Amino acid sequence: MADFTVGDKDFLVDGRPVRLLSGALHYFRVHEEQWPHRLRMLRAMGLNCVETYVPWNLHEPSPGRFTDVEALGRFLDAAHEAGLWAIVRPGPYICAEWDNGGLPHWLTAAVGARVRTGDPEFLGPVERWFRRLLPQVVSRQTGRGGPVVMVQVENEYGSYGSDLPYLSTLAALLRTGGIDVPLFTSDGPEDHMLTGGSVPGVLATVNFGSGARSAFATLREHRAGGPLMCMEFWCGWFDHWGGVPAVRDPVEAAGALREILACGASVNIYMAHGGTNFAGRAGANRAGALHDGALEPDVTSYDYDAPVDEAGLPTEKFWLFREVLAEYREGPLPDVPPPPPVLGDGPSRVETETWVPLDEVIDALGGPETLTPMPPSFEELGVDQGLVRYLVEVPGPRRPYPLTLSGLRDLAVVQVDGVRAGVLREEDPVLAEPVAGPAVVEAWVESLGRVNYGPRTGEPKGITGGFLHERQYLHGVRARGLRLDAFDDAAAVGALPFRAPAWPGARGLYGGSFDVVAPGDARLRLPGWTRGFVWVNGFCLGRYWAVGPQESLYVPGPVLRAGRNEVWVLELESAGAGHVRLA
Repeated sequence: MADFTVGDKDFLVDGRPVRLLSGALHYFRVHEEQWPHRLRMLRAMGLNCVETYVPWNLHEPSPGRFTDVEALGRFLDAAHEAGLWAIVRPGPYICAEWDNGGLPHWLTAAVGARVRTGDPEFLGPVERWFRRLLPQVVSRQTGRGGPVVMVQVENEYGSYGSDLPYLSTLAALLRTGGIDVPLFTSDGPEDHMLTGGSVPGVLATVNFGSGARSAFATLREHRAGGPLMCMEFWCGWFDHWGGVPAVRDPVEAAGALREILACGASVNIYMAHGGTNFAGRAGANRAGALHDGALEPDVTSYDYDAPVDEAGLPTEKFWLFREVLAEYREGPLPDVPPPPPVLGDGPSRVETETWVPLDEVIDALGGPETLTPMPPSFEELGVDQGLVRYLVEVPGPRRPYPLTLSGLRDLAVVQVDGVRAGVLREEDPVLAEPVAGPAVVEAWVESLGRVNYGPRTGEPKGITGGFLHERQYLHGVRARGLRLDAFDDAAAVGALPFRAPAWPGARGLYGGSFDVVAPGDARLRLPGWTRGFVWVNGFCLGRYWAVGPQESLYVPGPVLRAGRNEVWVLELESAGAGHVRLA
């Protein structure tokens, strides 16, 4: 058993100073059968440690209902088997470009602005969550023969708040829950972030992408002792739908890594391997310096321009980082493992031959329809990832007036008397053509990802104001939600009344099948399709969207099987050319 501690200047294992060379790899963004390969890639790059967040909302989708919390333990066991230490960041908030920053939608809806504070209505569920989660970590700490060397308290709290008693309470919950390895916080290297986010007696670390000497100098102004560590060295960045791909020069990134290590510091490369936001779990940001502007939804890929790309392959950045890290490791580095198998003798074109209209899909798989004076939010309907159909009547006779979806978040496809009238975004929620009465207005609203960073984390989704006809609210709103996890029930999906598609462009659920001889990693393209979600053999690959910059979806090899395979495409706006491409 190793005694991992924090000294005045160094991390210590059995009294011997060590440098943590860590890399971020989130178990929930990588297919479980691929964990061993990705962990071996981190070892081959020269790392001795792996870091992962834990997304609370993935594991407690409704209050008190926990799902596969043991996945964290299995990942930590895989890391130990690969010869890596592990850093665990359990939140409760994680950011991570993950939906709602990892906080459950049912909790942020109830607590509102009191999230991430010492309010008992927030801390009560946190304590229940920690009681369920922490046994997965406690038994795997280094002092008990496992790989876990450190555990984080909250996450970049100084970028959000200043409730230091809240942070102290979280630290105490971790200690009473059995965590005895060192605790730490991580924040940006700015005075207000370090004063708002660090706790006496808990190691403080900093996050940055460059300028190591300046960042560590700021940290030393706040903490005279303790090891120096960059807990997030941002070697790349994430992408937004409709934006420009984020790319960082590999040579420049390697130079920034070298500067961190030249300072005598430890490092956690964020991300070493990014993976994928499967099942619509990508988060969103708000534009502007204060993160309070237009919504910027994150793409499905979390490649992050990382040294190990989305498919687990080494990039130029990988080889340059390996050269730098080799100087700080004893002995030769492990060989780079062979790449995962790729799809062999698979079809390049898969016909989508069957279809169910979107109305019939939501009526069969959605929740109960509600009737309320004002439109309910996604949270009130119990929808985390998915969409909501709102129906309201315009009384008549009356002359045409502008129709506004007040408080719209995020995107709505609107029909008037069954005819498409427009696609609205929250920044422009007014139909182009005025609406006369009587009429029936139908708004299909889709969440593009909950905000994961900044003061608007936890904001509700859907139509959060109301239907305005001129200045008058339209009351009597019928609403029905469709959660993405409804498609986990293969029998229910199979029972839908599939038939030949109604071309061109009908919305709805499309089905197709294809044969595979040798399963392996693949990419799926959707030529001419607009926006929606894709499942292969019941596994949700995530969102596609013609606005780019992401042009295809990653298909993990373990999702495919030899023989017959099925694909479902849920198109929410306008269907494409009647096929998808798999290669």
